[in-house]
Amino acid sequence: MKNKFKGYFPSYKEIIKAKNILKDIIYETPLQKNYLLSEKYKANVFLKREDLQIIRSYKIRGAYNKIKSLSHTEQLKKGIICASAGNHAQGVAYSCNILKIPGKIYMPSTTPKQKVERVKMFGKEYIEIILIGDTFDAVSYEAMKDCKKNAKIFIHPFDDIKIIEGQATVGLEILQQSVLDIDYIFIPIGGGGLASGVGSHFQEFSSKTKIIGVEPQGAPSMSYSLKKGKIVELKTIDRFIDGASVKKVGELNFNICNQILFDIRTVPEGKVCTTILDLYNLEAIVAEPAGALSIAALDFYSDEIKGKTIVCILSGGNNDITRTEEIRERSLLYEEKKHYFIVKFPQRAGALKEFVNNILGPKDDIAYFEYSKKTSKEEGPAVIGIELADKNEFSGLIGRMKKHKVHFQYLNKNPDLFRILI
Repeated sequence: MKNKFKGYFPSYKEIIKAKNILKDIIYETPLQKNYLLSEKYKANVFLKREDLQIIRSYKIRGAYNKIKSLSHTEQLKKGIICASAGNHAQGVAYSCNILKIPGKIYMPSTTPKQKVERVKMFGKEYIEIILIGDTFDAVSYEAMKDCKKNAKIFIHPFDDIKIIEGQATVGLEILQQSVLDIDYIFIPIGGGGLASGVGSHFQEFSSKTKIIGVEPQGAPSMSYSLKKGKIVELKTIDRFIDGASVKKVGELNFNICNQILFDIRTVPEGKVCTTILDLYNLEAIVAEPAGALSIAALDFYSDEIKGKTIVCILSGGNNDITRTEEIRERSLLYEEKKHYFIVKFPQRAGALKEFVNNILGPKDDIAYFEYSKKTSKEEGPAVIGIELADKNEFSGLIGRMKKHKVHFQYLNKNPDLFRILI
């Protein structure tokens, strides 16, 4: 079906209108210079702190702007429906509560508990939560079926004019707050609502700014579609960066991003995890995986951004503390500081002690060990995870295992075995 809004760009008039609608219910989040990142990249690096927003995410902007624009009173009485991995759901729930509108919110069964609880907190008695399916795309399908069956209004998380105009107010604020000309802006991309809103506003009012879209490596739906020149639905995605992992981007969003992005970069999930830990340990900033995407991309542009003024949109801070171990694990694997092996030990006393004494370096640590003694066999396999203080010690570790004739299989590069293990 031909998109009647193919040439659509959010106008300044409509963005100002959205800003006025939102002014009493959102925070104007700060644009903060980050001195550690500025020193690291020899640039002026600023963070737009949408993690400090009322729902800890920019999503309230688009959700409230869309719902407030609806004028069909009788339809609203029936209630609205949305599908979301978490942050859009919180924005819709908060809007339902403020406007006293009933809402049904479909979320993946895999949504972190922290996000589900916050949706309940913001929506109170005005919302009903349906947990179903494993991905946003599956949830969206169920939500749309409900809409058609019961003639309710669907609040799309990104492929909607009013959503895009609401998200564009982030860009409006950045340009009003910045006293310097901005050379680069890094914007996380899931479905494309934030990038298409902020990017189009920058193209009109700060045309020299290079707009960089940033996607998870495991869900490159926008970059793949841009490469193909049309919207392509991915067959599978890595759902770890849940706030930015969709199989298919929005049509409006694709058309805008196709015209305004200077570049788009996919970032490994492990690199994002390292960024999350650095932000917390060094800055006391709690960033969710999607929120850290834009900052995680800076390493890949370190030469280009030197001496420049940079803005990274820290899009959200809804991180579930129960995910901390997984985040640390992914970070260590990406930084090549944790390695897994199947080691065949001789089934005799002292074999493990010899391994520790002969193989491990002075700062190495056995972080994982699983072994069951087998009867009537000369060797018994153990799965061992070794954490290194320095990734450059890996070659020495392998060298010692070969020198002492240890029978081993390296697991990190065996995705099937490794996925089952981790």
